[in-house]
Amino acid sequence: MMSVSVISLLGLIGWSILLTFLVVMVRGKSLLAGTTNFAQDGSDLPGFAQRVTRAHGNSLENLAIPAALILYGVATNQSAVTDGLAMFVLVARIGQSLVHLASAAFPAVVLRATLFVVQIVIWIIWSLNFYGG
Repeated sequence: MMSVSVISLLGLIGWSILLTFLVVMVRGKSLLAGTTNFAQDGSDLPGFAQRVTRAHGNSLENLAIPAALILYGVATNQSAVTDGLAMFVLVARIGQSLVHLASAAFPAVVLRATLFVVQIVIWIIWSLNFYGG
């Protein structure tokens, strides 16, 4: 049976894969429309497509830390450290991406930042518990 942490890790990976698929879709649409420009940050795309590109990049940029912490917990037989908050990390990550996809307005940016801070705080808690444990 998989721990809650491993399920959360698979969810984080799956979410990144889904966002990758969305990027392929919006980039494919642009390519079919004859656009050959490509800016990695999505600045060459309009509205939603640009937000998809940035949400994807943001998800990948911030996958390594929770993945490393969860894998450390599994490898050292300390999954209990991450199990309690693992699903909160997954929900905060998905929520952050969904808000990113929905809007670039100031209130959405504040909500995204809040959801990101939740993740950072949990990573710090995990790190301190590994260090102290």
